[in-house]
Amino acid sequence: MLRGLLSFSSMTMVSRVLGLVRDIAINQAFGANAATDAFWVAFRIPNFMRRLFAEGSFSTAFVPVFTEIKETRPHADLKQLMSRVSGTLGGILLVITALGLIFTPQIAQVFNLGNHQPEKFGLTVELLRLTFPFILFVSLTALAGGALNSFHRFGLPALTPVILNLSMIAGALWLAPHLEVPILALGWAVLFGGIAQLLFQLPALAKLDLLTLPRWGWQHPDVRKVVTLMVPTLFGSSVAQINLLLDTVIAALLYTGSQTWLSQADRFLELPLGVFGIALGTVILPTLARHHVNTDHLGFSKALDWGLRTTLLIAVPAMLGLMLLSQPLVATLFQHGKFSAFDTRMAAMSVFGLSFGLPAFALVKIVLPAFYARQDTRTPVRAGVASLIANMALNGLFLLVLYFMWTKPEARAGGVLAALAQTPGLHLALGLASAAASYINLGLLWHWLRKAGVYDRQPGWARYLTRLGTACAAMAIALLVALYWVPDFTVIGKWERIAWLAGLVGGGGAVYLLALLAMGFRPRDLREH
Repeated sequence: MLRGLLSFSSMTMVSRVLGLVRDIAINQAFGANAATDAFWVAFRIPNFMRRLFAEGSFSTAFVPVFTEIKETRPHADLKQLMSRVSGTLGGILLVITALGLIFTPQIAQVFNLGNHQPEKFGLTVELLRLTFPFILFVSLTALAGGALNSFHRFGLPALTPVILNLSMIAGALWLAPHLEVPILALGWAVLFGGIAQLLFQLPALAKLDLLTLPRWGWQHPDVRKVVTLMVPTLFGSSVAQINLLLDTVIAALLYTGSQTWLSQADRFLELPLGVFGIALGTVILPTLARHHVNTDHLGFSKALDWGLRTTLLIAVPAMLGLMLLSQPLVATLFQHGKFSAFDTRMAAMSVFGLSFGLPAFALVKIVLPAFYARQDTRTPVRAGVASLIANMALNGLFLLVLYFMWTKPEARAGGVLAALAQTPGLHLALGLASAAASYINLGLLWHWLRKAGVYDRQPGWARYLTRLGTACAAMAIALLVALYWVPDFTVIGKWERIAWLAGLVGGGGAVYLLALLAMGFRPRDLREH
């Protein structure tokens, strides 16, 4: 599992870093305005479907069934499963894509509630028509990636998103200046990137003798099993993304730019969450499924325990680092070209709010495979429903608090909607609500996992948490002291920002690692179980 994690994480790191470069290019070329809000809305919907399929319901339903057949039946059955699932999935998604293209104006209207800018609405519609077919291609890419992961080929699927990022960078820097409406270049880039990602994985499937012509197979028993497992996980494994999608709808009521600032905050979480949280969940799922098939209770517990400890080792200091360094990070990476100091402060608020939930977001990615490996897809739905309801309630509560704290009396005189649209910073409430809801989701999943009796906690947790807590406290204190002395990142030059940020990140990371070593942690502890 450690080898698989290193392979997946290293490729994901390349993808996430290029994702940051992509956002830097977009911010420099377009800034934060109604046009970029329109693009991020148009991209959020197919990107949500990517999470749903590539990192959510499809993988978690398909991989256990695929692994079971791989362990117990001949290769011909695997090949038939690939043919039937790809044909069935492709057929359903063709219908969904067609409906999306027909009802594009209605979909765009949902994400423009309370917004009376006809130009922004028109742009959203045009961009959605370009980005919506991405759903079809990225879902079939997820099918190929799931099959490769089951054969412990983690590197290539993790590297695949690089193609989309490169396509969008080229769109922002090269194609946009040649178009009458420059932002449409990003829509074309998403469409081309989706097609290229699928083509990129086909040779690897061919080497495993799994590349077959798609065939409709709705009545095929193995396909039915995947669908039966998948339907509940469509919701259960993607609560965080549904919350973000609903936040995007609410953000349409807020100050112009709020949707862009929220999208950028999500990008900062992508690095630790993708490189470690999602990577660990992807690597651990086939292992847990194999232990379940072989009725190895102890192996199941040890594998899950290893995943939980490794996740916390990264997620907790990453949360503290992102919260404390939110403004230096945003200013250094994004404050160029049309992206102003005001945009930096607003985006940093989103990073601060969402980062609070990073440990929960990451741990959910580890706990969910413990249910899906046992082909239990219903329990996570119960936790997901509770989390979704809590997120909506907390959105209202936090917005209400900030509304009365920050809105000016003259703005309130024009009505609630006018005050929301005129008061910058209220989007912080949405980030905090998503973070709090993620902890509710994790708490419920953990409760039902322990109740199922499939996980026995391994020895050494008290000592582990003491080491982790002490090291994180030492890092946080060091960063707070350093932040007292550093200059305002929104006013200093680019190279000064880079130098100061490198010192803060490097220094904070060094303090954390040295504190861990001083408390007795050693690299061999990562393979203890």
